[in-house]
Amino acid sequence: MKHTFIATIIAAAIALPAYAADYTIIAPAAPGGGWDQTARSLQTALQQEKISGNVQVQNVPGAGGTIGLAQFSSQAAGNPNSLIVGGYVMVGAILTNKSPVTLKDVTPIARLTGEYEAVVVPASSDIKTMADLVAALKKDPGSVSWGGGSAGGTDHITVGLIAKAAGVDPTKINYVAFSGGGEALAAILGSQVTAGVSSYSEFESQVKAGTLRLLAVSSDKRIDGVDAPTLKEAGTDVSIQNWRMVAAAPGLSAEQVAAITSDFEKLHGSATWQEILKTKGWADTYLSGDAFKAQLEKDVAATEGILKEIGLVQ
Repeated sequence: MKHTFIATIIAAAIALPAYAADYTIIAPAAPGGGWDQTARSLQTALQQEKISGNVQVQNVPGAGGTIGLAQFSSQAAGNPNSLIVGGYVMVGAILTNKSPVTLKDVTPIARLTGEYEAVVVPASSDIKTMADLVAALKKDPGSVSWGGGSAGGTDHITVGLIAKAAGVDPTKINYVAFSGGGEALAAILGSQVTAGVSSYSEFESQVKAGTLRLLAVSSDKRIDGVDAPTLKEAGTDVSIQNWRMVAAAPGLSAEQVAAITSDFEKLHGSATWQEILKTKGWADTYLSGDAFKAQLEKDVAATEGILKEIGLVQ
């Protein structure tokens, strides 16, 4: 009887879902933007796929993610249950804000997604094409205001590269930075800026609803299902992709890092995550481990070069 009872308990335990530890994911931006969408998509997939039993998302906006990054690196140190999302925008913000805390102060786990930039104007705008926008920029750079994410981020870099390709001094651009996608979208829809630049997914519903006009996307080739030319097609020789990542806290053991990485390997291969990528229009650019760390170092160096070129970093 005793052996049978113990065997029954063991069998029941094995039958239970093998949840990893609960996670708290920091989205270092206001609700509505790409990082917030990424964090909440991770929350959905980790829970639905029973990789983690309970996942919470906390928004800590400001300064291109560097406020959330600084808080995370100090308060979450040694905690394997804490994660933070970030990406290309954060790389630029760290440089332009001269942040004392960098991505070297966290533990990179994986690059998750890639997404191309979109250039939009309000539907009521007199600007009908990318050529119209570039013509206005050439005529008077300061008169064209661009709304996007944090200073030094992908949106800002994209505008600088557009200016450079158009033969305009990138240091003359009139860029208005917003801490979250929701704020930027409201300003663009309200015609408080001439044009908006952000990841396509942040504009998609408004483009489809007809309240925003999509002028171009920053991909090398046209994006399936998106009715817009590339910047190159429109006569502006620019191609750029925003990517997003997840990182763990500093001060973790190799075993803890391996366990977290394993959870994200499972997430990446899951049906839920693949469906989210498809629905959001995010490219699957998954990369983890040493390969991701090496690529991250290259991206930081390349971004610093671009920011110096457009006058954002000395």
